[in-house]
Amino acid sequence: MTAAELGSLAESLGERKFRGRQLASWLYKQNATNIPEMLDLPAGFRARLDREAVLYRSKIVAASEAPDGTAKFLLELEDGQRIETVLLPYERRVSVCVSTQIGCAVGCVFCATGMAGLVRNLTAGEIVDEVLTAQRQGFRRVSHVVYMGMGEPLLNYDHVLKSIEVLNREVGIAMRHITVSTAGITPRIEELAAEELQLTLAVSLHAPNDHLRQRIMPIAKRYPLRDLLAACKRYAERTHRRVTFEYLLVRGVNDSLSLAYELAALLRGILCNVNLIPYNAVEELPLSRPSQAHIGAFRSVLERAGIAVTRRVERGHAVSAACGQLRSRAGPRAL
Repeated sequence: MTAAELGSLAESLGERKFRGRQLASWLYKQNATNIPEMLDLPAGFRARLDREAVLYRSKIVAASEAPDGTAKFLLELEDGQRIETVLLPYERRVSVCVSTQIGCAVGCVFCATGMAGLVRNLTAGEIVDEVLTAQRQGFRRVSHVVYMGMGEPLLNYDHVLKSIEVLNREVGIAMRHITVSTAGITPRIEELAAEELQLTLAVSLHAPNDHLRQRIMPIAKRYPLRDLLAACKRYAERTHRRVTFEYLLVRGVNDSLSLAYELAALLRGILCNVNLIPYNAVEELPLSRPSQAHIGAFRSVLERAGIAVTRRVERGHAVSAACGQLRSRAGPRAL
């Protein structure tokens, strides 16, 4: 709930509306985990809140930390379902990679999350809780949030949008420090463009033609590249924000230099950059990453064509928290 909505809740319980700002401070700034600890609220109000409202926080049932400082948390939700959240500390920022669904229905062939299918969407509150829970484990303030964990964010559009509002307004994450990654849900990209938010849109492209893209990303059969790229171009024009195209490099699948030339031609004229991501191994899948030399050659083709290219800073391999690796292997019950 936003501070304004919390103010309405306070009024419904017989208090002045300004109590909503106090509640928001306790929830989002001081990261309260229960109502009784909100000591500057009147005792009677706290008692009514305890009776009438539920402050639910997820439980960390497992955690692992990589040598690079990346920490992966297995969070148990109120209904016993579990999701994975990743804390990513860098030299100049601290990022949290959040999940938006339990499982995923998109079915990309290189991704571990979708192996068990989709269970349900997360609520906005559950998404915000991921950031707050990760914040409690770190010594530095979370400054960035990336919607790149389990699930397809734009297939949970309303809850994702509400969570962005709360993270921006109440938690204090700058809109330009929020990134939403999508497999390419074209109608939702159009809707997001209409919101004119200053967040970063990242589109999982992974292939420069429909034939290959549909083979590795089945959902691409519903959203052909022509329509997807037109939506991305409109998004960039509407928001004046550069679109990031994510390209996962898998040896022998989508890493040939001919495909690099095709990709460069495809993206010509779009305000964008390409983020190259060497494939991260998933033990159940017989896929591997290209050599460093081949990755460099692929990148050079794009750069010579005038395409801005970055390479994903690889984090979390040691705890299976790298791109495409998130998958809860524990059962649905509490430990």
